[in-house]
Order: sequence, then structure tokens, then C-alpha cells
Amino acid sequence: MQSKPTRIGLIAGWGDFPVRVAESLRDQGHEVYCMAIKGHADPVLEEICVSTKWIGIGSIGRCVRFCRKHQVQNATMAGKVHKVKIFDRYVFWNHCPDWLTLRTFFSHMFGTADCKDDTLLLKVVNTFASQGVTLLPATDFSPELLVKDGQLSGKPLTKKQQLDVAFGWNLAKQMGGLDVGQSVIVKTQTAIAIEAVEGTDECIKRAGQLCSSGNMTLVKVSKPKQDMRFDVPTIGLGTVESMHAAGIKTLVIESGLTIIVDEQAVIKFANKHGMTIIATSEACIEQFTGITKAA
Repeated sequence: MQSKPTRIGLIAGWGDFPVRVAESLRDQGHEVYCMAIKGHADPVLEEICVSTKWIGIGSIGRCVRFCRKHQVQNATMAGKVHKVKIFDRYVFWNHCPDWLTLRTFFSHMFGTADCKDDTLLLKVVNTFASQGVTLLPATDFSPELLVKDGQLSGKPLTKKQQLDVAFGWNLAKQMGGLDVGQSVIVKTQTAIAIEAVEGTDECIKRAGQLCSSGNMTLVKVSKPKQDMRFDVPTIGLGTVESMHAAGIKTLVIESGLTIIVDEQAVIKFANKHGMTIIATSEACIEQFTGITKAA
């Protein structure tokens, strides 16, 4: 006898990542019940999932009711939510937060509690848990999307580039520890742009405007205490396209803790345009530092 399909909820944000997770879940025999964020999620999810509900950013209560209706006890989050939207003047009117959302974030909206990424997302996780829905890491369902260690494209790093990578890595880790952002763009050990609320693509665009000579390095890492249930560093074809437009030639990401969506397409584009992509670890960065100091 075949076992009954497991029902998994998917809170889908922006990008191709939620689509890949939905496809992976479906191919594994799960029934996917999607809560698609308006203005973010790809409509193709309606074709992949058993049922799709379009929600606003402030719709935790609606999500919980959707999960209860379909007897979904486990769910996952995938895809970026454009955090800058919560600072919009008309956020209440545009996203209509429901009662559970208001209760969850009252102290953040009207009090003195901070609005850091981890703070808000952990509140979401805990609120779902209190309502009987456990949020699990998306990488538990799609581990193949986590990049493995090694050089994916381009030429080996020069000693000068190794210095930039070591500098950028340490800076990105400090920014991640402060819950500011996960990406930094550097050149000759100078911070050209640091990701904040605007996101990686806008950070890349700003770097291109600030350094028209190009040949910069983008370093994107996990946070020192990365919670794999949310905000896992992710790159895709759009990332390398933005890099090319901005004149960024080198991308260094953290192996085992970074998601690559459509990896082969990313590598093909990078090779076509002479871009270097390396997935590495803390230990290798320490070796870079040692080599360059000795030199």
C-alpha cells in the first residue's frame, strides 16, 4: 500500500527559489499548499501546488487559517521578502495586517523593539509554532541547492584578489553578526558597497555607480549563527547578470550554507562573461590571509 502524501505548506516570496522548492516537494510526492506573497511570488506556483492562496506581507493569521483548513502541520519559507516595503508610508493600507500579525509585531510597530531581519523572522517562526504549524528549513527538502566547495567558474584568484576576498569575508561576517546584511562589494581592500535593507541586487547596482572602473569582488556569506529556516544567502542567474552590468568580476560565496538556484545557468553565464565564482569556507579564507601576508 502506498502511504498518503505528506502535506507541506510553502510561504513563497520573490525569485525562483520558491518555485524550485515547490517542484522538489512535488517530485518527492508531497502535496504542496502555497501561501504566495503578493508582488513577490511567481504565479507559476499555482500550476505546481495543490492549492495556492495569495496573501499580503501582514497575513500571518490568514496563513494559519489556510494551514488549518488543509490540515498542514509543517511548512517552510522560501524566497526573499522585500523588507523595504515595511517602511513604506502606506504599508498598513497596502498590506492590511491581520489581527495575529498586529499582535505579533505590535511592539515593533509602535514600541521600541527592533526590526532586524532575524528578530522579525524568528517572531514569525514562533508565532506559527504557537498556532500548531512548524516551520522547517527549505534546504531540508531541497539540499541539492546548497553549493558545494570548489571553483565553479573562471580563473584562480590572484594574490591581490585573495586579499580582497579575505577583507570582504571578514567584513561580511561582521555585518551578518550585526544582522545588517550578508553581502559586501570590495576593491583593493576598500568597501565599495555594503548590503542593508535594499537587498543584494540594489547593493550591486550601487557599487556599479560608485566604481565605474569595475573589476570588483562580491562576497556573500551566511550569518555567524545562521538559522537555516530563514534568510539563507541565495544567488541565481539574476545575481550574476546584475554583477556583469555593474562590472563585478568575482563572486565568493560560502559553501554548504549558500543556495544557488539554476546553478548550471549561473555557471554558463559566468564563464561566457569571464567571471570567477568560488564557493569556499572559513578555513580557506584563513589560508588566503596567511598566503597574502607571507607574500
